[in-house]
Amino acid sequence: MAEHHSGPVETGAPMDYSEHEKTYNLFLNATKYGTLFCASLLIAMAAAFFTTMGFFSSLVLLIILNVAGFFFLR
Repeated sequence: MAEHHSGPVETGAPMDYSEHEKTYNLFLNATKYGTLFCASLLIAMAAAFFTTMGFFSSLVLLIILNVAGFFFLR
């Protein structure tokens, strides 16, 4: 039926927890700044399409929102 093992469960290489922490922090930062870019892009697109701002003004708005968001999220 069931065999009872008393040895260690992990038989592979030892875990590198510092590398896991680095990868997790990279994932969090990529998610945070990717969400910032998507949100500011949607705001700039809405400003370009639903107002009389035009392309270049909304491009400036996109850049301003990204720079301001970068400083607020640091």
